Amino acid sequence: MHSREEQTQAFHRLLDIMDELREKCPWDRKQTMESLYHLTIEETYELGDAILNNDLTEVKKELGDLFLHLVFYSKIGEEKNAFDVADVLNTIAEKLIFRHPHIYGDVEVKNEEEVKRNWEQLKMKEGRKSVLSGVPKGLPAMVKAMRIQEKVKGVGFDFPNGDESFAKIQEEIHELQEADEENLENEFGDILFSLINYARFLQLNPESALEKTNQKFKNRFEWMEAEIQKNGLSFSDLSLEEMDAYWEKSKQKKF
Repeated sequence: MHSREEQTQAFHRLLDIMDELREKCPWDRKQTMESLYHLTIEETYELGDAILNNDLTEVKKELGDLFLHLVFYSKIGEEKNAFDVADVLNTIAEKLIFRHPHIYGDVEVKNEEEVKRNWEQLKMKEGRKSVLSGVPKGLPAMVKAMRIQEKVKGVGFDFPNGDESFAKIQEEIHELQEADEENLENEFGDILFSLINYARFLQLNPESALEKTNQKFKNRFEWMEAEIQKNGLSFSDLSLEEMDAYWEKSKQKKF
């Protein structure tokens, strides 16, 4: 691994390259925060894919792409005389020091849960009117549900144990079964919210769990497609029972 001096030099190099690109490259010179926004989201998802695949080479590359975007935004902020990269880094450093009084102050904590609880209380001291005000509106629904549940847990609003959380899932399923057409969407949403909540008690990330299931299904279905084609058939030639037979065989494969 590199020394701290070498790491600092690498960061300086990226800053210098960004300055040069912003001055000389027509594409880089044209970009705004708004034009970069959708690209940043794409890069974040690509990093997520690399992490889920445990591909550390790709993680390194995708982190580099994100670093570029962060430096890019900081450069644009500097050009607007709003902030520069030093402001960005100092702001997060100061926030981390403030929110970790058990490290940089005289507060004592017993465990991770007390750290999280203190974290949320300190956020409120920073002027937030609601515990939930820090949850971005634009988050995907599942990620937003996770963040909402983590936030309210930080102030003690949570099921006391996993059994009660699981019982809530069963209650919501029953309500869905009894719901009329007007309330179907609401009741279905309640089930999803409850499942995400239960995942916390299992110490699972529901987003990661669902994405792994997506990939597993994709691999099995593509194997199934290939086998059907190998036999000179298509889906239209098969009954549902025959398709199920291929599907069961796909489940025996290791992907």
